[in-house]
Amino acid sequence: MNEQLNMELSATPPADMLSIARLIPPGSRVLDLGCGTGEMLAHLIAERGCSGYGVEISDANIQSCVARGVNVLQLNLEEGLAMFGDNSFDAVLQIDTLQHLRNAEVMLRETARVGRIGIVAFPNFGHWPNRLAVLQGRMPITKVLPYQWYDTPNIRVGTLRDFRSLALKNRLEILDEFGLQDGREIRLWPNARASRAVFKVKKR
Repeated sequence: MNEQLNMELSATPPADMLSIARLIPPGSRVLDLGCGTGEMLAHLIAERGCSGYGVEISDANIQSCVARGVNVLQLNLEEGLAMFGDNSFDAVLQIDTLQHLRNAEVMLRETARVGRIGIVAFPNFGHWPNRLAVLQGRMPITKVLPYQWYDTPNIRVGTLRDFRSLALKNRLEILDEFGLQDGREIRLWPNARASRAVFKVKKR
């Protein structure tokens, strides 16, 4: 297990993560919601001079965060972010987190309240292979959506257009948006051509 963890710590960050990381200004104070093993925050600390905290509920992931030298808080995101004041952080990240939450809309508003900017990324259900699978009468299984319909942790599915509407409904300004496909930024027809959606938002 220690050998596997050492391999994870020394691995090159995924290309998608590097594309998302460039949206965070150097030196930012960051809150990473659902930070997993802490890979993103560790990269931001090492490469962009950032500081901050991860929020995670899994004991195993918290151990990985500690091994990476990442400050981590064990919190259930379904309970909200009441412990943090307005604009406590320069950037709040929700990377592949929003689709797991029952209180997704509330957490989106909280992301914009707690951070001066919010970075949200999630699997784009509008990607053409997903559309094709549904046309064939099956739920899609892809690299970004690798689960069967009966064991998926994703309780929400959405597209770039869906998120755009949700952001406007909650009075959020979209500062940037694009799709990601195998580490490449997709800005032409991203709703059909990208497997992951990325948005940079702030409160109006």
